[in-house]
Amino acid sequence: MASPKLTKLELQIMESLWDGGPRSAREIQESFPEKNRPAYTTVQTVVYRLEAKGALRRVKKIGNAYIFEAVMSRNSAHRRFVDELVGLFGGRMQPIMTHLVETGKLTIDDVRDAEKRLRDLSKKGSGK
Repeated sequence: MASPKLTKLELQIMESLWDGGPRSAREIQESFPEKNRPAYTTVQTVVYRLEAKGALRRVKKIGNAYIFEAVMSRNSAHRRFVDELVGLFGGRMQPIMTHLVETGKLTIDDVRDAEKRLRDLSKKGSGK
């Protein structure tokens, strides 16, 4: 099953579940910084939307509150975002890499790590 597309708020709610484990909508809402905390009803609506998308599920009910857990993994969500970003550039990585290098967000250690991963993938692909 393909990972659902997530909005910024949906991703923040998922981050709350990935970091804190199963929670109620109220606990998710309270995990946001007080300064930028969305209303409880907003969080509740988005949680139900995420449930409909299959990104999270209800695991139990305590009193009147449902407890939700992430179904979609953090890695799956990140891969979806990266694939979408690369798609915006017609599948070309060069503009993204150039921007990361020019802004100092791509370090030599990042490049070394990427080279190692490429070598490992190459070894697996050749059966060595």
